[in-house]
Amino acid sequence: MKKIRVQDAVGMTLCHDITAMRDGFKGAAFKRGHVIREEDIEEMLDIGKKTVFIWEENAGEIHEEDCALRMAAMAPVKNAHYTDVSEGKVLLMADSRGMFRVNRELLMKINSIGDITISTMPDHYPVEKGARLASMRIVPLVTKEEQIIEAERLCAEAEAAGERLLDLLPYKERKISVIITGSEVYSGRIKDKFEPVVRAKMKQYPAEILGVTICDDDLGMIEEAARNYLENGADFLIFTGGMSVDPDDLTPTAIRGLGAEIISHGVPAQPGNMTLAAYLGDVAVLGVPGAAISLPTTIFDVLLPQIFAGIRISKEDLIRLGDGGLCQMCGSCRWPNCTFGRY
Repeated sequence: MKKIRVQDAVGMTLCHDITAMRDGFKGAAFKRGHVIREEDIEEMLDIGKKTVFIWEENAGEIHEEDCALRMAAMAPVKNAHYTDVSEGKVLLMADSRGMFRVNRELLMKINSIGDITISTMPDHYPVEKGARLASMRIVPLVTKEEQIIEAERLCAEAEAAGERLLDLLPYKERKISVIITGSEVYSGRIKDKFEPVVRAKMKQYPAEILGVTICDDDLGMIEEAARNYLENGADFLIFTGGMSVDPDDLTPTAIRGLGAEIISHGVPAQPGNMTLAAYLGDVAVLGVPGAAISLPTTIFDVLLPQIFAGIRISKEDLIRLGDGGLCQMCGSCRWPNCTFGRY
């Protein structure tokens, strides 16, 4: 594009909107793509436009609106949609609840190209339907088309390798079984407080609770309860009680006795430091420490969206929780709109 006096622009194509404010009107007096006429000159001068930007043929440039549309096309996302172009950008909006994923390495490469800016919600972020997930635009009014072509190439290469720039994984149905351990609860000396907490949290997800079993501090009883639930189709086992490293805390031992692959017993995050994450094949297993009973948000809450989205927890994921893993214990919990539990 090039800058030119309005008097010299007759017959040329405007490459940007010209906004006017007069007599209660605020909006585009002249739209991008308008071919400037002789009678337009006085009106442009009246609204303070002595110069305009017009297209130069064969300049290898692309307008911000066309850039935004091509950026949206290079990164399609299931369960989400892009808005129409507005103010030179497009927004990605969630069409369902779920876990938002960002390929951080790829995003870094694209945002390093030059004029391109893509801003997103954080990776591993639980989102609600209607949430804003990402914004795409270029900084100047126009840019060299080669920059968009490079971004498209990077996304195409990632797609060929089975990766995406952005993704939204909706929550899947899970059959939940809860096993509560502890002789004090089993004997009735104290009332269990974990079951109502779990039931309340499960209402946020597509969960079917197959049952809740309270076990004595007995390895055989705990393992038998778990196996019965597995035989009845459970695909998510939640244990609580006896989650510390004391010799008489049997729950981790029972989980190992089931043949589970222990991803980690202990997470660099508080509250929920002693959380255990494991898998029995595709069955997710969580050992939840007692903090989940008394505090509104613990690592239990951080891991639930990932499990319901079908993302397999890794040791690396859990270690990454250390950065931001200390809850600020706010008077009124705002999670996940806070620093706690970010991957």
